[in-house]
Amino acid sequence: MIEAKNLCFSYGKKEILRDFSVRVGAGELIALMGSSGSGKTTLLRLFAGLEKPQSGELTVKTDKTAVVFQEPRLFPWLTVEENIDAVLPPKEKPEERQKAIAQALAFVGLGESTGKKPTELSGGMRSRAALARALAYGKMTGAELYLLDEPFSALDETMRRELSLALREEIKKRGATVILVTHSTADAECFADRVIPIGENSPEIKA
Repeated sequence: MIEAKNLCFSYGKKEILRDFSVRVGAGELIALMGSSGSGKTTLLRLFAGLEKPQSGELTVKTDKTAVVFQEPRLFPWLTVEENIDAVLPPKEKPEERQKAIAQALAFVGLGESTGKKPTELSGGMRSRAALARALAYGKMTGAELYLLDEPFSALDETMRRELSLALREEIKKRGATVILVTHSTADAECFADRVIPIGENSPEIKA
C-alpha cells in the first residue's frame, strides 16, 4: 500500500526527516509514535500528497484516502451534519449520504448533535465530528487508506479507549489501511497492529 525509501524533508533550514524508510501493507493498522516535532504529521502529509519529499522515493498505491487532521477544521457556519455532508460525493444519492452521515455520527456518539454548530461543541466533540466526517467520506468513496492525526487527543481516557477499540474493529471490517499519528503509548498499543517509532527519543514498541 505504502512504500517509502530514504525520504528527506525540511522546512527551510529545519530538517524534519532524513533517510526515512517504511513499508505498510494493505489492511495494516500502523501507529507512528514520537515526540512533538519528530516528523509524524509531516509523514502523514507526505502520504496524503499534501507535501512532496525533497529526496527519496514514495509510492502510495491508492487515491482513495480519508484524512483526519490534527485540528478538526470544521466550518463554523455549518452544523455538524452539514460539515460532513459538504465533503460527500455524489450529490445525486441523498438517501445514501444521509445514511452514511447518521451512521458515522452515531458511531462517535454524536447522534443527538447533528444540528449543532462547532461553537456549541466541546473540543472532544469537535474531534469526534472530524472523525465522523472521515468515516462517512470513507464509506461513500470506498476509501482504502485512512490517515489519522491525533484523532483521540482531545478525549478523556475512557472515551479514547472505547472509541479506539471500536474504530479498530470498524476499520478491520472495511479492510482498509490506517496510519495513526500519536504521542500516546496507550493509543498506539490499543489501536495498532504495528508501531513505528519516529525520532531518536521515541520508545521501541512492538504490537
